[in-house]
Amino acid sequence: MKIGKNAVVGVNYVLDVDGQQLDASGDSPLTYLHGHGMMIPGFEKQLEGLAEGEKYDFIVPAAEGYGVFNPEAVVDLDKSIFLVDGSMSTDVFEGAQLQLTNQEGQPMTGVVNAISEDKVTMDFNHQLAGKDLHFVGSIAALREATEEEISHGHVHGPDGHQH
Repeated sequence: MKIGKNAVVGVNYVLDVDGQQLDASGDSPLTYLHGHGMMIPGFEKQLEGLAEGEKYDFIVPAAEGYGVFNPEAVVDLDKSIFLVDGSMSTDVFEGAQLQLTNQEGQPMTGVVNAISEDKVTMDFNHQLAGKDLHFVGSIAALREATEEEISHGHVHGPDGHQH
């Protein structure tokens, strides 16, 4: 069997970005349903057609990973929105990752880049935007998904439906 749409894939992987390991599957493989948007597009594209036991070593370009860096996602916000009882929240400092809500009520995660006298500069790009991703690993397991998994759009545990 080869990896294609509706395959349940177990992958062992190490992710390096700019020569630094950022993530790894650890002791047990990461299992996902291929072709259902569970993984970044470039990762699935590179694994397409591999078989159980095969090793891989590839780069996912930024555009097929977390996207290119968008300078418009770096914004200056009025410092007053971060005040609590008239003082700056202790959660707000350079490098802090904050969860805010946009005007439509949707959550947004951003990183504080700078704090000036009246503004807080935040970057709402994904932290890996603009970065090429280097994956090395192997296909640990591969099987056809069940009809239930396909209809739910995700993998179920060994004893069936578990959510």
